[in-house]
Amino acid sequence: MHQPAEGRRFAAILFTLLTGIALSLGGGPLRAAPEGSPWGAGYFPNVPLQTQDGSTVRFYDDLIKDKVFAINLIFTHCTDTCPAETANLRQVEKLLGDRVGKDIFFYSISIDPKRDTPASLKAYARKFKAGPGWTFLTGNPKDVTLIRRKLGMYRDDAEGRKLAGHSTHFIVGNDRTGQWIKRSPFDEPKTLAHLLGSRLPNVQAERPDRVSYAQAPQLANPGQGEKLFRSRCDSCHSLGEEEGIGPGLAGVTHNRDRAWLSRWLKSPDRMIEEKDPLALALYQRYQRVAMPNLRLSDADVNALIDYMERSAQAVVR
Repeated sequence: MHQPAEGRRFAAILFTLLTGIALSLGGGPLRAAPEGSPWGAGYFPNVPLQTQDGSTVRFYDDLIKDKVFAINLIFTHCTDTCPAETANLRQVEKLLGDRVGKDIFFYSISIDPKRDTPASLKAYARKFKAGPGWTFLTGNPKDVTLIRRKLGMYRDDAEGRKLAGHSTHFIVGNDRTGQWIKRSPFDEPKTLAHLLGSRLPNVQAERPDRVSYAQAPQLANPGQGEKLFRSRCDSCHSLGEEEGIGPGLAGVTHNRDRAWLSRWLKSPDRMIEEKDPLALALYQRYQRVAMPNLRLSDADVNALIDYMERSAQAVVR
């Protein structure tokens, strides 16, 4: 039985996405897609979308053709991973500086286009201090779903339906070379900035003079609390008094009851729903950006609090 053409195309792009992940994790060279690859103008739908400024753009011709880019999925009333993912990408944007909007482009596409108007997307972008090279997009629900399917970012299983089909990954790519890589929204910003700013634009073969990892200096192995803070928290919070998307955390373990802090880290969405006074005050103070539920275990929460407490003690000394 012959596989339908649509199935072959989907299998081909999925294979390349997985290959990109393997290469990026393994540190190998990034290579351009082979001649005759099925994605590109003939694969991606050139459907219209609306930007946060109300302009109409075409998905392929105007957004990704011949560009290096990052694409993630959001919806503005999300209290789950969207705020953390958007904040993380904001850190990547800051590292790339004015290259964003010139030779690197960021796109956030709403998975709830019926509710997310250009005006609500513009307000959302303002909350996260997104720069001019970062475009937030909405459109016809069928067109948005088609784009998500083509990107391999649509879930149609029971868990996907529970999350409104929301993929918790995003895509970085270079359309000119055909290189597409699926990444975690919690990847370290410097790693993502290097990938977008150096590796994807400069596809080249393995250099014979590449230095071996065996010659690299040994780095201290961070504990669980530090790993969690770096991957989940520091896009929005500093350990000092400096404020970002959220408050600086200097002295937080002394200023907040541990039981309250534990519950806030584990189920902030529930505390907002229950109208906890302190939780609501924080929500209002920081432009109604919801603290996401990071699905932390009790052990994760304890490790995070212990790490923040040790960090505070180190500053005092």
